Amino acid sequence: MKKTHTLSLLALLCCFITNQSFSQTTIIHAGQVLAVPSKAPKKNQTIIIENGIIKLIRDGFQQPAQLGYNNANVTILNLQDKFLMPGFIDMHTHITGERDPSANPHEWTTLEEADLAFDAIPYSKRTLEAGFTTVRNLGGDPHIMNALKRAISKGIIAGPRIMASNGAVSATGGHGDFHGYNSHIMEAIGTSENICNGSDDCSRAVRALVKEGADVIKITATGGVLSNTAAGVGQQLTDAEMKSIVETARSLGRKVAAHAHEADGVNAALRAGVNSIEHGSYLNDESIKLFQKTGAYLVPTLLAGVSVYEELSVNPNIPPAIIDKIKQVAPVVEASFKKALKGKINIAFGTDSGVSKHGTNAREFQLMVKYGMDENEAIKTATINAATLLGMEKKLGTLENGKFADIVAVNGNPLEDINELMDIDFVMKGGIVYKGEEVE
Repeated sequence: MKKTHTLSLLALLCCFITNQSFSQTTIIHAGQVLAVPSKAPKKNQTIIIENGIIKLIRDGFQQPAQLGYNNANVTILNLQDKFLMPGFIDMHTHITGERDPSANPHEWTTLEEADLAFDAIPYSKRTLEAGFTTVRNLGGDPHIMNALKRAISKGIIAGPRIMASNGAVSATGGHGDFHGYNSHIMEAIGTSENICNGSDDCSRAVRALVKEGADVIKITATGGVLSNTAAGVGQQLTDAEMKSIVETARSLGRKVAAHAHEADGVNAALRAGVNSIEHGSYLNDESIKLFQKTGAYLVPTLLAGVSVYEELSVNPNIPPAIIDKIKQVAPVVEASFKKALKGKINIAFGTDSGVSKHGTNAREFQLMVKYGMDENEAIKTATINAATLLGMEKKLGTLENGKFADIVAVNGNPLEDINELMDIDFVMKGGIVYKGEEVE
């Protein structure tokens, strides 16, 4: 019996490999295509994809023979009743975890690295099926993140393309350090190599993270809402430490994303030269001027503020220090975002998913529009803007010749109703369909 099962599995694998090899060319017939967000969509388009890359987009519904292809070697996808866009990019996720109000807050003491890795499998799948074909994961253990990235790139599990920080450079006792337990427990766990004190030590921490595979450097410029310490959300890394971090990261070819809430830390991080501010809950006039001067991006994570505020009513286990900071920060994020819109600064899409539920990332679009952003501009933040911040604008962000075939589709027009993005009907990443295949 076991031998029969093995032979059956081999047969299935052979079929899968064979089908993949004969489906290297895909033609999509699309009803409407928002190829370049911020511009107008086009109707009745044909998208030709070869080996996961967009080769050509033509007007009308072109057949393989018209395009010079042998029908037998082409897959045609009928999306004539759909609205197509580039795959979305979430610039702030935590793909290996998710807040659960019903969970034992001390469960982490029993878990292995493998537990978090297994948890990341459904989180990754839900993220991809929500239309997010690329994410920037700002945190996570490097051993888990590196393995997760490899498993996704090999097609072992379904998930978005991941750019990861593999932790965050943080000050001792600051957001990103370990808090809230007896000193003997903390001594047993030890100090992470990304915790630093002084410019030279923070430079060392950057090098250590890059050595462990970090694609981007995250820093905690200020305190954080969900760290269990009554240290507020003001500046924690010094100006000199942040400058050293940015200079070291640049020398190693890495961009820097700065977690920052209060304006003092936001402004210090911008003066140090970071590429993005994550959250930016208390922007002031100086913040806006610095964004305009440096060209840095705000990643507002509006959904995180809403999610933690909603959690207050259902989670009795939130520590008092965290409750105080939720009540302080959550109500101000809308005003800060509106200030950013008025200042016309660069904004890239990010959710802080993991704080919110994975797969609900598109709620961020709803909040952006609710707080005053145009629907097309909101989509642009998760495509063109995010791709540019990643440094991958030549491969991601639009549906154009030579770019990855990362495509999502919905039934209605999200430029008229942003809520359409909460129900993604079709997802393709790198030319492979992960959701909603409709073959002619």
